[in-house]
Amino acid sequence: MNSFNPVKFDSAARGPGRGTLNVALAVMLAIWSGNYVAGKLALRYMTGLMLASLRIELAALILVGLHLARPRARLRWRDLGTFGLLGLFGVAINQGCFTTGLGYTTSSHAVILIALDPIVVLLLASVAKLEKFTLAKFIGMVVSFAGVVLLETDRSVGQPFATGDLLTLGCVMGYSIYSVIGKRAATRTPGEHYDAVSINMWMTLFAAILFAPAAVREGMALDWAQVGWVGWAGLLYMSVLSSVVSYTMFNWILRHVDASRVAAVNYLQVPIVITLAVAILGERPSPHLLSGAALVLLGVYVAERHAALFPVAGNG
Repeated sequence: MNSFNPVKFDSAARGPGRGTLNVALAVMLAIWSGNYVAGKLALRYMTGLMLASLRIELAALILVGLHLARPRARLRWRDLGTFGLLGLFGVAINQGCFTTGLGYTTSSHAVILIALDPIVVLLLASVAKLEKFTLAKFIGMVVSFAGVVLLETDRSVGQPFATGDLLTLGCVMGYSIYSVIGKRAATRTPGEHYDAVSINMWMTLFAAILFAPAAVREGMALDWAQVGWVGWAGLLYMSVLSSVVSYTMFNWILRHVDASRVAAVNYLQVPIVITLAVAILGERPSPHLLSGAALVLLGVYVAERHAALFPVAGNG
């Protein structure tokens, strides 16, 4: 994914034009869609935990450099715990489970399950009394759950994807908790203090600290010489383009675009990723998979038609 603006941004004197915002949305959609393919290619050369660790550590280094090279607001100590939680759920669990799980499932399975993000966010928000639980949301959840059942009971595939799909659902849960925490933080934080780069940097830095032991252990076991240019390209794509560029861009876009417009990315990403997976990875979507995808997206649409508190796009 994908990320919600947890602390209010600095204000801008003039907003960008509609054309600029449309281009930014298209670029963000393209990067996040390609993230699935880049991950699958990189996983041919390294383990999921190695790829997740390197992705987060490299992204943290880049974001710290960007943060230090420009005028910035100081970290307020009262925000330390908030950024720690957002880094844990929004980066460590979200991106960690996505990247690791991708090694045990297909890109098509992963993108369909991640499309459940709005459903889980709305459910948690209802529990936290940030959203009302309505009949439409209940119906949408039931329809989406039916799509997941259809996806997981597909016997036409040559192997089960339970491990990878469970890890991907962990990614969904991490992002959803992150969104709810972020919403609460935004409503409690007075004034405007952090910009998009600073928010992404502090979150990713906390996650990098958590992943440091895994990065060292996996790095000692990795045969670095056998990682070809495709593996390095996949890692750089996920770290630089997805974790740094797209997540920062997403936070920036939310300053100027309605949540419902950003959420449209969630619907477009599924067919794009499935098409890329067929063309580049040779995946073959079954009728079960396509039917499950349709039910999941239909359920998400029904559930979030009247809920715009939480902008959700791709994540992972």
